[in-house]
Amino acid sequence: MKLLMHICCANCSLHPIRHLSSKGIDLKGLWFNPNIHPEEEYTKRLEALNTLDSLWGLDIEYIDHYGLKDFLNALEDHKGIRCAVCYQMRLRETASTAKKMGLDGFTTTLLVSPYQKFDLIVETGKQIGKEYSIPFYFEDLRGGWQEGVRLSKELGLYRQKYCGCIYSKQEREAQKRLKKSRFNKIAV
Repeated sequence: MKLLMHICCANCSLHPIRHLSSKGIDLKGLWFNPNIHPEEEYTKRLEALNTLDSLWGLDIEYIDHYGLKDFLNALEDHKGIRCAVCYQMRLRETASTAKKMGLDGFTTTLLVSPYQKFDLIVETGKQIGKEYSIPFYFEDLRGGWQEGVRLSKELGLYRQKYCGCIYSKQEREAQKRLKKSRFNKIAV
C-alpha cells in the first residue's frame, strides 16, 4: 500500500514515518500548510522538514506557499470552527494530490498530536476520502508522541511552541502572559 501522508511539521512526522513504514506501508510525504503564521515560523518548520528529509532520505512533495491570505479567506465564513476549516484545506489538497498520483490512499501526521482534535481529523479525512474516491488511512498514533519528542530533540530539529495558525499563536501568547501574571502575584 502506498499512502500520501500530509506532513504538518518534521516533529509530528517522526513517529508516523517509523510506525507506518514498519507495517510495510510505502509513504510519500506532502508539505502543504497554508495555516502557519508568521512567515518566519513557516520557514523554520519547512527548513526542519528539509533537514529531516536530508537525514532520512524521505520522498516528499513540497507545495511551498506561505498561504496566510488563503487560510484567512477560508475562515471568513466559518468563524469559530477554524480547526475544522484548517483540516479540510490540508486534507483536501492531500487527497487530491494522492488521487492524481494514483496512490492507494492518504493520511496525515496530525493524527500523532495529543493537541489536535483526533475525532474531527478522522471524520474530515473520511468525508474527503469519499469526495475524492480515495481511502483515508487513520490510526491513533498519539501513543508515539513522546517518542517523537525525544527523537526530534536527538536530531536537533526545530520544535515549535504552538499549532501553527495566527489564532493558536495568540492563544499561546495569552497563556504565557497568564502564567507570568500568576507567577508575579506569587512572587510578591
